[in-house]
Parts: sequence; structure tokens; C-alpha cells
Amino acid sequence: MTDNKFKKDLTTGNVWSQLIIFAIPFFVSNLIQSIYSVADMIILGTFCGENSISAVSTSSQVIVIVTNIAMGLSTGGTVMIGQYLGAKQEDKINKSISTLLITLFSLAVSITAILLFFTTPILNLMNTPIESYKEAKDYLIICLSGLIFVYGYNALSAIMRGLGDSKTPLKFISIASVTNIALDFLFVGYYEKGAAGAALATIIAQALSVILCIIYLKKHNFVFDFKISSFKFDKSCFKVLLGVGMPSAIQLVATNFSFLILTSLINDIGGVTAGAAAGIVNKFNGFAILPSVAITSSVSAMISQNMGAKKYQRVKQATRYGLILSCCLCAIVFTIVHIFPDEIFMLFGAEKHLIYVGKVYLFAFSFEYVFLPFIIGFNAVFTGTGNGWITMINDITSAFLVRIPLALFLGFSLDMGLKGIGYSIPAATCLGAIMAIGFYLSGIWKKNKVVN
Repeated sequence: MTDNKFKKDLTTGNVWSQLIIFAIPFFVSNLIQSIYSVADMIILGTFCGENSISAVSTSSQVIVIVTNIAMGLSTGGTVMIGQYLGAKQEDKINKSISTLLITLFSLAVSITAILLFFTTPILNLMNTPIESYKEAKDYLIICLSGLIFVYGYNALSAIMRGLGDSKTPLKFISIASVTNIALDFLFVGYYEKGAAGAALATIIAQALSVILCIIYLKKHNFVFDFKISSFKFDKSCFKVLLGVGMPSAIQLVATNFSFLILTSLINDIGGVTAGAAAGIVNKFNGFAILPSVAITSSVSAMISQNMGAKKYQRVKQATRYGLILSCCLCAIVFTIVHIFPDEIFMLFGAEKHLIYVGKVYLFAFSFEYVFLPFIIGFNAVFTGTGNGWITMINDITSAFLVRIPLALFLGFSLDMGLKGIGYSIPAATCLGAIMAIGFYLSGIWKKNKVVN
């Protein structure tokens, strides 16, 4: 018999309280995940220096891109499961879970096999500094070898979010974070393995998290039993998964590919120091936007269930409340960046010359927090309703029509260097926010792509 503690009905009750209650565990999960990601950089900065930081900063851009394929398709799984739960179509939930797991497993194996043959060309294309090249390659190879666990965790988390459960993933990401930090000190600090040690620590921790999560779910009679006989590929669910999840995957990959190009430009402009400075800013940004991401992800999960139940007024309420919270949170981050820029870099063990270079980039980058709430707030609506294609158009347009061309123009043509590249990022987000608002006001997102 299925344990109903994994299911949470988000179609009834107070929207404010449900949004906050659902978001808190999700925020803490992401916070913990970011802490052990930041811990990699801090430990590397303390024991190894800027070459190792630059190596991780460069190679992690590739890992982020391939991980975003899983995140995009997993988002499609969350929306499918949420809408089927809201529509009371229980029979389709198991089919969706099985199809999502099979799809992501196959993708992880395929992507790993392909990219392991292209690590050298990829790092060459990114203008990886010679001082950090070997460490960057080691980091990339090890992370790719454990990609199946990264995909597995994303799938399991997405399934539980679709069912309205944000608490269970918190337990296992907590285990992973403690394991990761302990192994960082062991491999990086004690055995002096540098970036390779950080990668190994991350993959072992992720694998442990996935294995323990599956054992826990089986023991507590989860809606899917994980037996070999239960893994059945459903063509109709796969078609919906691609229709809903693929636009999100393309959007995430395209966005991060644009940042990979920026990494290449930054390495070209300032070498290892600029790469390390940008890497620290990127790590801080990933940490700083966590509250907003938690809120908007909660909005998306709530919207998916309410779309399935055809409760459109609650969809609009969740959108409005989520936007208000995100604006407040990003305003706080913007203020912190402008008051404590030195302290942000010192947290990562940066030396004076690195702080000097990084502050210029951080100041320009900081205006991202002015526009970010609007683009992620409305994108949550498009994703939750199954209209991820709108988000895809927004992000690809802003990335490749604004971010990259403007980075080249400001950074190279106007010789503004790292500062010019920094300004290109909020400029692109501004355009994306304007487009997102326009799409929302048009009402085109109301067409349901999952439950007819």
C-alpha cells in the first residue's frame, strides 16, 4: 500500500501558507547543496590556490550544461506528475515516473560515453588557461563518470516535487552535503588531489544520496516500487515528457552554453585571474539566488497541480505572491553585494589582486538582481502550465541576441574588459523580463499541454 505522506494536495488551502511551507524545505535543500558546492571552492582556495579554482570554474560550466538536460526533462516530469495528481489521473502517475527514470538513465549513459571522448577539444574551445588545464581535464572526466548519479538525483527530486513533497529530498541532500565536505577535506586537504579530489568527493556524495533515497522510498511504500518489472516505457508519456520537458532542457542548456562562451571570453581577456574571479562570482550568485529559486520552483509545482484541477484563480494568486517574495529577496542580495563586495571574495580565500579584479565584475553583474525576479517569476508560470516553449524563446533570445553580442562589443570592441562582460548579463536578463511580462499578459500560457 502506498504511503500517502509523499503526496501533498496543493489545490486547496491558503496559497500564502502553502507556498511558504512547500518552499522552505526546497530552499534548505538547495542551500545545503550550494554550501557544499561553495565548500569545494573555499577548500580549493585554502589548500590549492587560484589555478584549482580556475580549473573547477571552467570545467563545471560543461557539467552544468549536461546536468541542465536532466533538470529540464525532470521539470517536465514534475509538471506531468503534478497535473495528473491535480486531475486525479492516478494511473498516469506511475507511467510518468517509469518513463522519466528510463529516459534519464539512457541519456546519462549516452552523454557520458560521448563527452569522455571530447574532453580535450571542449577544454581547448573554452580557452582553458595552461596553468589549470590538467586539473580542469581531471575534474571534467571524473564528474562525467558519475553523471548517472546526478541525473538520478534530479529525477527523484522532480518526482517528489510533482507529488507535492519537498521534505524527503532534504534528508538525502543533507547526507550528501556532509559526506561531500568531509571528503573534500580528505581528498583535497589531506591527500592534496586538487580539483580531481573535489570532483571525486562530489560524485561519491551524490551516489550515496541517490542509493539511500531509493532504499528509503522502497521501505516506505513509495508510489513507485523500483522493481525491474515496474520499469516500463510508455510512448504517450514520453511524448508529453518531451513536449513539456524538452523546451526547458533546451532553454537551460542554451542559457548555460551562453555562459560557457562568456567563460571562454573571460579566460581570453584576463587569463587565470579573471577566470577565478568570475568563478567566485558565479558561485556566490548560485548561492544568492537560492531563496528566489525555491519560491519560484514552489510556485511552479503549485501551478502544475492547480492547472490539472483547473483552478486558474489559484494559479494567478501563486504567481502574484511568488513575484512579490522574489523581488524582496533579490533586493536584499543587491544591497549585500554593494555593501560587502570585499567580504564576498574573502570568503573564498581570494587574495588582494583577485579581489581587485573581481569587484569590477561583481559590480556590473549585480544589476542582474534588479531584473531576475521578473524573468524567473513568470517563467515559473510558463513551466508549471506546461508551456516551457515560452521560457525557451525568452532565454535563447536574450542569451544570443543580447548577452553574447553585447559581451563581445563591450568587452572587446569598447575595451571594457571584464566589466563589459559583466554588464552584458543583466542587460540580457532585462530583455528576457520584458518578454516574459508580455507573454504573461497575452494569456497564451493558459493552454494546457498536459491534461486535456
